[in-house]
Amino acid sequence: MTDIEFFWDPGSTNTYFAWKLLPAIADRHGARIVPRAFNLGYVFRHHNYVLMEEPAAKIENRKRDLMRWAGKHDLAFGFPDVFPIKTSVALRGAIAMRRWNREADFISAVLDAYWERGDDSISGLPTLRKLAEGLGIDGDAFEAETESDPVRAALADETGSALDRGVFGAPSMLIGDELFWGKDRMEFVEDELRRCGGGA
Repeated sequence: MTDIEFFWDPGSTNTYFAWKLLPAIADRHGARIVPRAFNLGYVFRHHNYVLMEEPAAKIENRKRDLMRWAGKHDLAFGFPDVFPIKTSVALRGAIAMRRWNREADFISAVLDAYWERGDDSISGLPTLRKLAEGLGIDGDAFEAETESDPVRAALADETGSALDRGVFGAPSMLIGDELFWGKDRMEFVEDELRRCGGGA
C-alpha cells in the first residue's frame, strides 16, 4: 500500500479542499493517507512570511477563487469572519487523537467547523474538547493528552522534520520523495500513485 503523507494546518484554506478531494483519489489507487501536523504559524515565522501583507487585489482574488472551487466540487465552504487564527492547539489535538485512532475524523471535524461553519473557536481547547467528545472520546482524557509534553514535542518534531524534508507549505503531499503542494496538484498526485502501480 502506498502512503500519501499529508501535511496540514487547519488555518490553510487549501488544506480544507485537499482534505476533501484526496480520499477518493487514495481509494481509487489503494493508497493510505497519513496525516502530518505542520504548524504554519511557526513555518511562516521561520521563513519571515506574513500572509496578510500580500497585495489586497491578490487576497480578494484568492477569496473569489476559493468560492469557485467550492462551487465546482459542491462543498459547503465559506470564508470565516476571523482569519487567520492560531492553530497549534488544534494540531496538538489531532496528534492526541492518535491515541484513540480517531485523528482523521478529528481533522474533518476541525476543518468543517472552521471552513464550513466559520467557528474560529477551534483555536481553543474548549471547542476542540467538544469536537473530541462528539467522536466518543472522554473530554478530560483528550484535554490531558493534548496538553501533554509528549504531544507538544510531537508537533514541534513533525513540523521540524517536514521542513528538513523540503515541505514549505500546507497542504503538501509526499509520496516517497515526490512533493506536491496545494489543492490543485491532485492530477499529479494521481499520476504518481498510478506510477507507483496502485489502482486505476
